[in-house]
Amino acid sequence: MPNKTEAVVDANKISDYLLSDTHEIGKHKAAFFKRFGFDANSPTIFEEALKTHAIEREILKYDVSPFGTKYKLECDIETPDQRNPCIVSVWIIENDTIEPRLVTAYPAK
Repeated sequence: MPNKTEAVVDANKISDYLLSDTHEIGKHKAAFFKRFGFDANSPTIFEEALKTHAIEREILKYDVSPFGTKYKLECDIETPDQRNPCIVSVWIIENDTIEPRLVTAYPAK
């Protein structure tokens, strides 16, 4: 993924979505990620794992849209409990920007 070392993960994406027990969609993702040791009280651990995922994983698919280019990356993410499940992370490089920004992450099928 272009500029993968500059990947950005919004703190709210973690606390209000991916590790939220109350977000309608995010709560299911939160249950998954928490099983592997990620914790809403330590969001930077998850943030760093997602950034590492962006750097180390190859592009599975990409799509160009009027908003920018989305990249889908897949497989192992480093987790606090070291079980490292396969996940999908989706990133976008919006038009007129260079850094990938996390859109979502979820368990791979």
